[in-house]
Amino acid sequence: MTYLLALDQGTSSSRSIVFDAQGRVVALAQQELAQRYPRPGWVEHDPMEIWRDQLTTARQALQQAAQQGVRPGDIHALGITNQRETTVLWNRKTGQPIHPAIVWQDRRAEATCAQLREQGLAGLIQSKTGLLIDAYFSATKLKWLLDHIPGARAQADRGELAFGTIDSWLIWQLTGGTVHATDASNASRTMLFNVRSNQWDSELLALLSIPASLLPEVKPSSAHYGQVRPELLGHAMMIGGVAGDQQSALFGQACFKAGMAKNTYGTGCFMLMHTGQHFELSGNGLITTRAAQPTAQTEFAIEGSVFVGGAVVQWLRDGLHAISDSAEVQALAQSVPDSGGVMMVPAFTGLGAPYWQPDARGTLTGLTRGTTLAHIARAALESIAYQSAALLRAMSLDAVSAGAAPVAELRVDGGACVNNLLMQFQADLLGIAVIRPAVTETTALGAAWLAGLSSGVYRNTDELADLWRAERTFLPTLGADRAAELMAQWAHAVRQTVAP
Repeated sequence: MTYLLALDQGTSSSRSIVFDAQGRVVALAQQELAQRYPRPGWVEHDPMEIWRDQLTTARQALQQAAQQGVRPGDIHALGITNQRETTVLWNRKTGQPIHPAIVWQDRRAEATCAQLREQGLAGLIQSKTGLLIDAYFSATKLKWLLDHIPGARAQADRGELAFGTIDSWLIWQLTGGTVHATDASNASRTMLFNVRSNQWDSELLALLSIPASLLPEVKPSSAHYGQVRPELLGHAMMIGGVAGDQQSALFGQACFKAGMAKNTYGTGCFMLMHTGQHFELSGNGLITTRAAQPTAQTEFAIEGSVFVGGAVVQWLRDGLHAISDSAEVQALAQSVPDSGGVMMVPAFTGLGAPYWQPDARGTLTGLTRGTTLAHIARAALESIAYQSAALLRAMSLDAVSAGAAPVAELRVDGGACVNNLLMQFQADLLGIAVIRPAVTETTALGAAWLAGLSSGVYRNTDELADLWRAERTFLPTLGADRAAELMAQWAHAVRQTVAP
């Protein structure tokens, strides 16, 4: 038997999963990751905690697999998938970070983004990177670190520091500092990578005063990224696949062809539609990004990001104390027939695509004396579906303007996709089939498949497409007029989140 190990380092946890060659989960270990909020709008992680937790879960997963007769030497290759845009800066000699990691949700660099917009650089940056100027991406986070950590810029100029997103950070640690690399999907999220020319862009680096010596080598998503030090996991495993979590999920959903789309319901929600080998800019508030690519052939996707998706359930638990466990939210929401007119827009850190309103703040509207926690819980769940429906509508408009057909079905994954109430409401709003796969660990599966391709476990993506299976399909039950009415109510609620 052949096995693959995937390291899935996410915003809220670090996980490791052993898959067999059929894509079935053999072993899984997970540890929650501490979130740090030093100031309003700031979000940080401890890079060393990320490394320790990821190593611990990998060892735990291998121990579980060993109980089924799987030895470390049976792991054919290792794949990495990661929270994107989160920015780490570390000392090349010591391997120690010089500051906490600045998480993708962090807004501290918004002032720099505003300056770039005021300078009229939005068109230039989008034409090179496919991205809209936003503090979401890594470039302005890195500039903030260089500008605010005493001595950091001088160290960077001397070549003493290394920058990376979480994939690069893990590769560096796993290989003992011998490999400083990333893949094209992660590089495309930095706002420093020219997705057309497939290289770091010298003009963008100069605009932000970022030395090129900080940057990792960029490789295809399925490639040889070095060997794991044997003492770490009991065997010198090949690192054969790397992709940002959302591109990895697109790959793990077997969305290999233009027009196929998936939505991941995690801390945020991330919808991607594969657009093939052509670079197309969105006219509807979405971004163009690189898809996970199994070869050197460039592949693209259109993406929309919801900043607060499943995190709204965490807010119900930790902020309102409406529930004691996230799993309770479906039962609470189902205890009422609908939200009773309550609409929640969870713009806790601004609104992402297709709105791009960094100053928006969360709102609850439609409250009456009859409103209960159950109505609020239902409105919170429904807010996830409303935001995702707005993304798909924008995506379909882009597809039609490019001469393609609108998205015909949506494949779903992520922790919240197990919520049947949410998935049914999503299908109702979209008017198309919402399909949940048999293996919902598609983010990790994508990384494993990428590693399997580079190491010879699989011949091509056709073989992988044959392995993908659906578990349940949710078909719309609402009429198109009623769905449009609900979306109009949502649009009205969104307008109320932005102060005049």
